[in-house]
Amino acid sequence: MDISIEPDGADLQQSIDRLAHAGGGTLLLQAGRHITGPIRLFSGVTLSIGRGATLEFVPDYALYAGNSVSVIAEGSDRAYIVAQEAHHVAIVGDGKILASGAAFNTGFDQTVGTYTPSEKRPRVLVFEDCSKIRLEGFVIEDSPMWTVHLVRCRDVVVESITVLNNRQLPNTDGIVIDSCAKVAVRHVVIKTADDGICLKTSRSEKGIARCEEIKVSDCHVESNSCALKIGTESFGDIRDVAFTRCKVEDSNRALGIFSRDGGAIEDIIFSDIEIDCHETPDGFWGSGEPLTITQLDRRPEMPAGVVSNVRVENITGSCQGPINLFAERSGGIAGMSLSNIKLTIEEGLLGTARQYDLRPTSADLSPPKDHEGRGNAWLRGADGKIVGLVDYPAGMPALFAHNIADPMLENIKIQRPEPLPNGWNTETLCIE
Repeated sequence: MDISIEPDGADLQQSIDRLAHAGGGTLLLQAGRHITGPIRLFSGVTLSIGRGATLEFVPDYALYAGNSVSVIAEGSDRAYIVAQEAHHVAIVGDGKILASGAAFNTGFDQTVGTYTPSEKRPRVLVFEDCSKIRLEGFVIEDSPMWTVHLVRCRDVVVESITVLNNRQLPNTDGIVIDSCAKVAVRHVVIKTADDGICLKTSRSEKGIARCEEIKVSDCHVESNSCALKIGTESFGDIRDVAFTRCKVEDSNRALGIFSRDGGAIEDIIFSDIEIDCHETPDGFWGSGEPLTITQLDRRPEMPAGVVSNVRVENITGSCQGPINLFAERSGGIAGMSLSNIKLTIEEGLLGTARQYDLRPTSADLSPPKDHEGRGNAWLRGADGKIVGLVDYPAGMPALFAHNIADPMLENIKIQRPEPLPNGWNTETLCIE
């Protein structure tokens, strides 16, 4: 069964319900504006946003109370579009989803250079406990918060979608793959203020699950945080992940793994990636690092999981910060391999790359306020300095490794300015 809707036509949810009752089918949105409230998708239903069609959501957080989800993120427990325990579900088409992110801020904060987010913001799309999912072709613009969030899903293909968010609105992650298995993300374009493509294993009312068999390829990401990232929420294991043939441009940080919780992170590949990273003010995540891998406890009752068997190869481009590999304890990062790395490190205007970044730390969870989320980026100590930023010993090297068990380094070519700027280490590699 198929249903076609003209602009401002029939109620979208009623049409989706009809399709679900009939055993499935496609709801086609014809060219023009389709203004709607919450949408809930069911098994067998395809939402097709036709060429020239825009799906626009009413920007009222309270309106989406019926679209609640199990993982609370940045205080949000709901989304514009939700699917739960649904199978063979798709969103396709050449049209756009307009997400009204501009309505979810309280003004621009000149002191940090971002908009201040509203206390409650919906995500755009959340799929929970679903399988056989396809997201293809459409554009999402101006997300209020996380854009696409996949939770405990299996057999997912995300292909040729575009995410264009406000680069100054925090927490607008592009695609969050959370406790999922067998996910392929390919030919995706993301431009956003937070992480581009991020893997997590969050806690929720349904417990903790693993994230495994994730393949990200041929994507273009621009991020004011980390473009291609694993962690920081890492309560369950994350393994068998490959990022290949991607391009990172105009980003704070290119590639990252952040182990902070109990899950192990293992068998990871970053391969054939072109990068472009730059320094940022100290309150922002990252400052021009091409690669950051950190393993650090932030909960005494839950030591950070070991990061093992990570292969980084065929990485080229320019950056303003060094490669940073930091394990809080010996053996926390093992089986680390870097090969065929060709980078040019340029001097930034801010000097913030001369510190390595251990955020988030245990201080972020200290009472009286839980700073988990946006707040922990700007958490300052009594000395006025950002908590978690540490000066490199003897100045900034090209590669810094602390407590890394027998890293394999092969064909590493990192060009630095001559003469070296003040505050730079005369040694290219600093391995502690």
